[in-house]
Amino acid sequence: MRPAVSIGTQDFEKIRKNQSFYIDKSLFLQEWWESGDDVTLITRPRRFGKTLNLSMVNCFFSNRYADGGELFAGLNIWEIERYHRLQGSYPVIYLSFADVKGKDFFAARMGIIQKLAKLYSNYAHIRESLSGIDAAFFDRVGLDMTDDAAAVAIQNLSDFLYRFYGKKVLILLDEYDTPMQEAYTNGYWDMLTPFVRSLLNSTFKTNPSMERGLLTGITRVSKASVFSDLNNLEVVTTTSSKYCRQFGFTEEEVFEALEQFGLANEKERVRQWYDGFIFGEQKGIYNPWSITCYLEQKKYKPYWAHSSSNELISRLIQQGNPQTKMMMEDLLEGKTLTMEIDEEIIFDQLQRKRGALWSLLLASGYLKVTANRFEPDSGRFVYDLQLTNREVRMMFEDMIRDWFSNEDTPYHAFLQAFLQGDVEYMNKYINQVAKQIFSFFDVGNRPSDETNPERFYHGFVLGLIVELAGKYRITSNRESGFGRYDVMLEPVDLSQTAYVLESKVRNPDRENALEDTLRSALMQIEKKGYDEALLARGIEKSQIRHYGFAFEGKQVLIG
Repeated sequence: MRPAVSIGTQDFEKIRKNQSFYIDKSLFLQEWWESGDDVTLITRPRRFGKTLNLSMVNCFFSNRYADGGELFAGLNIWEIERYHRLQGSYPVIYLSFADVKGKDFFAARMGIIQKLAKLYSNYAHIRESLSGIDAAFFDRVGLDMTDDAAAVAIQNLSDFLYRFYGKKVLILLDEYDTPMQEAYTNGYWDMLTPFVRSLLNSTFKTNPSMERGLLTGITRVSKASVFSDLNNLEVVTTTSSKYCRQFGFTEEEVFEALEQFGLANEKERVRQWYDGFIFGEQKGIYNPWSITCYLEQKKYKPYWAHSSSNELISRLIQQGNPQTKMMMEDLLEGKTLTMEIDEEIIFDQLQRKRGALWSLLLASGYLKVTANRFEPDSGRFVYDLQLTNREVRMMFEDMIRDWFSNEDTPYHAFLQAFLQGDVEYMNKYINQVAKQIFSFFDVGNRPSDETNPERFYHGFVLGLIVELAGKYRITSNRESGFGRYDVMLEPVDLSQTAYVLESKVRNPDRENALEDTLRSALMQIEKKGYDEALLARGIEKSQIRHYGFAFEGKQVLIG
């Protein structure tokens, strides 16, 4: 009998008691315990089993599950006799910041305060063992507690539990970075960071009652931001080999599940859709969310990529500089980016620091490392990066479509005019589009009439790549920068029309009007012989159409 697939269930006890579909990751318990690390931070993309594994750790070690070995019967860890004695033997503090998503600092702070107050209520049974200032502090933990009290709340609870049970505590914190991401997205990073830093350092650094700590999250937030004093932290990222098989499904595990559900004939197609994640040296990792959804629905969809709004990623790319958009073009065309990566995410530098965006995309699972090498001259590692898989590519395509999907910006009507050579229609609508969305491609914080048309133009090129994929091979000549930027659309069907685009910004010192800029753009196509590459591929000269784009502020002229 096939087990039921419980979509979205992250409670280990519930899955085991209901005998739901589960891929055995219990050897993570052995690997983590025998590492001997004081405090471990494991970063993985969303929906990669972080919460389920932490729930498993809680069920295994917590004395609230004493004599709970039946939850692990039949799993790999229970085959190791010595681990029977560890099961249910420690006081465990377990909490999650996954749902701390306040729109402002006060909401986020209250979300964390509520977590701490609830945590104390779960241990009300030890209140009677306390006296004096300890009892007074226990009673002070509530929704009106001060920042200072909140900072030491978990450390003090660890001390109370240590004295009550005579054993140091394990501290588990799931999705530690969710409040930080929300703080950056909603503009209160500088207010929340000191509050979270004090809490984490008190909990995991200066806590003599802690036996071990384990944190999970998506990103490795920079040490300077929230871990400034935490020098006992073992950080395990997606590029680390440690625990590389314990989060996500290996291909062997996926194929065994497909056979179990009578889907053995779908192995190759499942691989084409969902394979691609790489952790450390371990290739062939699949996202658990996509696989479990597929097993339940038996339909091919971008389950994982569409399980989040991806608002931050979209905004960073949309408002990114022209180089960012050109690199995105390469990724969408299946090319490889080669660059240095700093896995510490400095959120307040995401729009300024070189490589920061790509570090975030790697941590979030949208990019994978296909190779890396040490560069002796710079003393740094250089990584080759690609889009993870088909489902991620579809996510980015949909994201770019959304940039142009506003009902007041008829991008699709403009694109049809582009393909049909209706220049009058193109000019009418490109200016309507520009007025509506130009500012979104501007610097971001100070959109104005002094817009940088490079951002808009490269966003437009990304839209071409997405909308015309499969019909055209779109390439760019970027060597001379935006001033001589060239885009070529080569049709897959060589009997169809090909296009060459040249874009220029009006130079008032040399050009009296925007019409002069347009003529200069079109002349450059002819002068530099951009058609030669198309002619060499057998496309007739009569089947090649030239477009010039002339920009001045938010005004655009096409010819």
